[in-house]
Amino acid sequence: MDPIRRSLLGQLARLSAGAALVPLASVAQAGINQQPLRREGDPTKRYGMLIDLRRCIGCQACTVSCHIENDAPLGKFRTTVAQYEVEHQESGELATFMLPRLCNHCENPPCVPVCPVEATYQQRDGIVVVDSDRCVGCAYCVNACPYDARFINDKTQTADKCTFCAHRLEAGLLPACVESCVGGARIIGDMRNSESQISRMIADYRDELMVLQPEKNTAPQVFYLGMDERFITRPNAEPVTLEVLDPHGQEMGYEFHH
Repeated sequence: MDPIRRSLLGQLARLSAGAALVPLASVAQAGINQQPLRREGDPTKRYGMLIDLRRCIGCQACTVSCHIENDAPLGKFRTTVAQYEVEHQESGELATFMLPRLCNHCENPPCVPVCPVEATYQQRDGIVVVDSDRCVGCAYCVNACPYDARFINDKTQTADKCTFCAHRLEAGLLPACVESCVGGARIIGDMRNSESQISRMIADYRDELMVLQPEKNTAPQVFYLGMDERFITRPNAEPVTLEVLDPHGQEMGYEFHH
């Protein structure tokens, strides 16, 4: 049997088996047009991230550290830094623009209400997570996310995404991407604490901060400082594949853009 067909049939069988264990009441309760109640997490906090693009050098240290910390499958990423080659309209000079991407942990996350088993949910501290024991891998949430921040994990066959390294935050540690950022471009913290660094920066740069695709009305909680407003929507760009070799010496594609 063709390997791709075998993999697809295996995934469909798993999905069917998983769905059979889901009570119908749970499916009805999830609702497509409503946000389920938040659960777990500290209700006194609201985590957010501010990314200072003036400090990002595109080194991908955040991408690598996140990949290692969260044991992501090869070729799949919870966070990455998209790289764009931009041309000055008048002089024609070229420059590189860096845009770190990750889950936006929206205040109104579209990925949550579409989950038929409530495996994707939002904690009371605002962090959006996935219960991999409950997820059936239907990919509804992957398709619902306007930020391309989700994927189906090849190892677990469940939805996967950035969680702000919630397990590290609970232990009093910084997320792997924040800790490894050599330029100090990523700032995370409790936005309900007026003394936190992120709260102070939001107050200082409120008029300069931008979010991605604000027209989606998802209220993203990842804020960008120093971003050209032309990048808040999907740029008109062509993919460029860089040559990267896998552990077996075979070429694999990591997509960046210009």
